[in-house]
Amino acid sequence: MVFRATIRDVRYAFDDLRTLLCRASPRRAADELAGLAARSATERVAAQIALADVPLAHFLNEDVVAGERDEVTRLIHSQHDAKAFAPIAHMTVGGLREWLLREESGPTELAAVRWGLTPEMVAATSKLMRLQDLIAVAKKLRVTTRFRTTVGLEGRLATRLQPNHPTDDARAILASILDGLLYGSGDACIGINPATDQPDNVRTLLELIDDLRQRYAIPTQSCVLAHVTTTLALAERGAPVDLMFQSIAGTEAANRSFGIDLALLAEAQAATLSLGRATHGQCMYFETGQGSALSAEAHHGVDAQTLEVRAYAVARAFDPFLVNTVVGFIGPEYLFDGKQIMRAGLEDHFAGKLLGLPMGVDVCYTNHAEADQDDMDVLMTALGVAGVSYIMGIPGADDVMLNYQSTSFHDALYLRQVLGVRPAPEFEAWLEGMHILRDGRQLHADVGLRGPLIEETRALLPAREGHGP
Repeated sequence: MVFRATIRDVRYAFDDLRTLLCRASPRRAADELAGLAARSATERVAAQIALADVPLAHFLNEDVVAGERDEVTRLIHSQHDAKAFAPIAHMTVGGLREWLLREESGPTELAAVRWGLTPEMVAATSKLMRLQDLIAVAKKLRVTTRFRTTVGLEGRLATRLQPNHPTDDARAILASILDGLLYGSGDACIGINPATDQPDNVRTLLELIDDLRQRYAIPTQSCVLAHVTTTLALAERGAPVDLMFQSIAGTEAANRSFGIDLALLAEAQAATLSLGRATHGQCMYFETGQGSALSAEAHHGVDAQTLEVRAYAVARAFDPFLVNTVVGFIGPEYLFDGKQIMRAGLEDHFAGKLLGLPMGVDVCYTNHAEADQDDMDVLMTALGVAGVSYIMGIPGADDVMLNYQSTSFHDALYLRQVLGVRPAPEFEAWLEGMHILRDGRQLHADVGLRGPLIEETRALLPAREGHGP
């Protein structure tokens, strides 16, 4: 089917749905690199005009990636619920945008249609939305998940405490964890990106977190973000695996480049659940990012944002505890500057929540991108207003192992203060019991050098001549 629009007597034609989605996508480096972007701002607007008139039902009849060669496409078809789709089946893409923004379309109404929406419908709708639209709709949505803490509740903002170290030094990692806990970070999880994927090293890190968690009865979850096959083998040998992690993408070929497929993820989920640690059955942690399929040469001529939303179909098939987009991590070849990173972060958050995922965002950029911490402050604040489930907590916002800039323990405190949001309830109660919080206010500075976490942190510091530790 050819899609058409006319602007100032100039006629534009788009040969298929895939091309239309590419040309309608707001400008980003990944699509320009792949040769998929609109050739002018006028062509982009023409594509958006044409896209607004496409019936949602059309997305059920035209695939952007052929199902015969892609298990993600087949998964999307199998997930589609005709009954949930029925209330919106008469709508166009533009009509869906208007319905989502209506005041009468509240959390209950939006949640009722999530399994009737395909990722391509959601991606298409986001291409017609301003940033304030993406924020306004996402704010209505609540996706709640439970492990030892409850993430995603109204009025709450969680963090993943990320204590990475370039040599996986246990002492340094432990110091970072304790520092983060004293700032109220870690209620989504304590998650380490290991410098090496060796099983013995990964197990050591898992046991380090689990020992600390049990010693202080910390209500949180541990995760070492090794490849799923490494963690699967450790889980089968009884290692203390709380969350099974894996990066995922929106095409079968891109997932193969990660060394995974749907069957492997299902096996990993079953093995993790068999340990009996996830009492609510939510044990998977997935990360995504716009541009991953392009970097794997597995994009099939589809724009980066549409493929990102297709990855959410993979995620929601496994009822995950956490999902986050590492929005600026891949680099300026894919999201060139702060403006593109901001747009992508708000798109991803909106799309993930609309499809029913517990969305967090790693508000981040690489040092060679045209972005800085001011851009991240704006995105972080906008996401907080939009009700993001969690952000990252990294010492000084500078990940010394992955070499990128993210958000700090202090950034989460800032959001909690200015937006009046609080940690996960179980974690908040623990913080108060440890005299780190009182009535929602941070107390560790007033506690001084008292308290068990302070003492453990001091013990990790190098002794100075003439002084104690």
